[in-house]
Amino acid sequence: MQRRNFMIRSLSATTAALALGALAPAQSALAADAGWPTAEPIRLIVPFPPGGTADVVNRLFAQQLGKVLGASVIVENKAGAGGSLGTRFVADAKPDGYTLLGATSSTHGTNPAVYTKLPYDAVKDFTPITQVITVPGVLSVHPSVKAANLKELIALAKAQPGHLSYASSGAGGLGHLAMELFKAKAGVQIMHVPYRGAGPAFTDLIGGQVSMLWEPLPASLPHIKSGKIRPLAVATAQRSSELPDVPTFAESGVPGYAVQAWNGLLAPKGLPKDIRDKLHKASVQALADPQLRQRLAELGGTVVANTPEQFGAVILKDVTTWKQVASSSQISLD
Repeated sequence: MQRRNFMIRSLSATTAALALGALAPAQSALAADAGWPTAEPIRLIVPFPPGGTADVVNRLFAQQLGKVLGASVIVENKAGAGGSLGTRFVADAKPDGYTLLGATSSTHGTNPAVYTKLPYDAVKDFTPITQVITVPGVLSVHPSVKAANLKELIALAKAQPGHLSYASSGAGGLGHLAMELFKAKAGVQIMHVPYRGAGPAFTDLIGGQVSMLWEPLPASLPHIKSGKIRPLAVATAQRSSELPDVPTFAESGVPGYAVQAWNGLLAPKGLPKDIRDKLHKASVQALADPQLRQRLAELGGTVVANTPEQFGAVILKDVTTWKQVASSSQISLD
């Protein structure tokens, strides 16, 4: 009887040891998650070339985020294919919190609308962390255009269908789709003239070769202040502090029209929730820094710092909206 009790106790001990052994990998993984970040540097991938707005915004943000986390956050530029190359790189990365994406309204808004063979799913392949900033768009005209405001521009376009023209910094970009959305809501016909970048588009607008241009405020503001172009409306829900005398599209007779460029932080899908939450908390803290907010404001950005769920909803809404616009306007770049 004593031998049988001993055997039972031995089997119980063995079973418990096996059970603990089976749980060990899971416990190790949780421990690793809880210890994030370690000494390993965090890579923040910017899918555009150095020097652009996305690059500058992410470098400013990465510096402050690193201070909050007590870790090294390194910005890496992986440009190509309109932002798709670097975005796909992050989508394929291990979801461990050490590879992040500086996403934009192009990579996760307009690109999914105009590229049917995009090598990533903007909604399903990523874990939203937070929207960093929004940047308002502004519609400006050449001074020769005989319209003092947006209502007069709409009336002029209706009186002369197809006579007016608008420039864009590239076919399928935010400026192109934003103007097509405006045309649909206002019921006007305006000819599209695409350029390779905002620089050439502004050059021809200033020269009077095209009538108007929709671009984010930071790029437009220097030309507006110089008097070379005239702003008619800002594409925000409220007026911009940079152009307080310029009405919104809604105020000008185009209700429900609000289009903004944005930058945000994403991770690959499958990121553990505890890492996501820790990264979100650190991002919000970083974006609360007064000096960082001032620098971003100088770039025309308004800090958002929303929740992962809210940011995910923004992406879904943008993708849905721009797919509808691209479909109705027959815009496809494949």
